Amino acid sequence: MTHNMTMIKVNIAEAKLHLSKYVKRVEAGQTVVLARRNQPVAEIRPLGKASRTPRPVGRCAGEFRVPPNFDEPLPAAVLDRFEGR
Repeated sequence: MTHNMTMIKVNIAEAKLHLSKYVKRVEAGQTVVLARRNQPVAEIRPLGKASRTPRPVGRCAGEFRVPPNFDEPLPAAVLDRFEGR
């Protein structure tokens, strides 16, 4: 296991054995790099803090207009390309 100020590297077996310990470290701000045979394969890091203020409504008012044909079915040629026909 390698220790750093903000990142630690552990093999998957070790992480499985002590998952709650590593989750606490992630909650404290550290990043845990998961390794298979000492080769990094994944990273567990803290999520960003959720905003507690509501998003403003209408910030882009007038910048985008939904076209009148928005809900109409796509043309057959477009559907064929999408379906790989």
